[in-house]
Amino acid sequence: MKKKIFQAKRFYVQEVTETLADGSHLVRNIVRHPGAVVILPLVDENHVCLIRTYRVAIDAWHLELPAGTLDKSLSPLETAHLELQEETGYRAARMNLIHTFAMSPGILDEKMYFYAAHGLTAGEVSREVGEQMDNVLLSWAEIDTLLRDKMIRDAKTLAALLWYMRYRDYA
Repeated sequence: MKKKIFQAKRFYVQEVTETLADGSHLVRNIVRHPGAVVILPLVDENHVCLIRTYRVAIDAWHLELPAGTLDKSLSPLETAHLELQEETGYRAARMNLIHTFAMSPGILDEKMYFYAAHGLTAGEVSREVGEQMDNVLLSWAEIDTLLRDKMIRDAKTLAALLWYMRYRDYA
């Protein structure tokens, strides 16, 4: 049995009754999310554009890759192009889907689409109201140091950067 128990602007919470192997039932609350994109803006061979953004939920500034929630009217690829331009001002000649991953599958059904953006052209940002952020251009060596020193704490950014640094030849 499934019952919606809370509706927010970008997600809802659903109460789900799970039948266990022994026939008993367990009620769980699942956050239902439309999915999102995270973009790795490859400015050149040695530099990446991250954003420094304020996150009210944790009352802290973070270094993150640009990202955004999917909209029913746009595909993940279209959303990636739109979010890249809105948050960084860059436009990409091409986007490659690198990976998809689950953000927190114990409570959340969000699917994250990880894209690498190539052939960037700088332009104007068009950030949404409330998006407090600035572009930060970093070399791979600087990113490596920030990762080592635990200065990047955002999960999607950690996953994307670490995957790309290790497996970029497979992208």
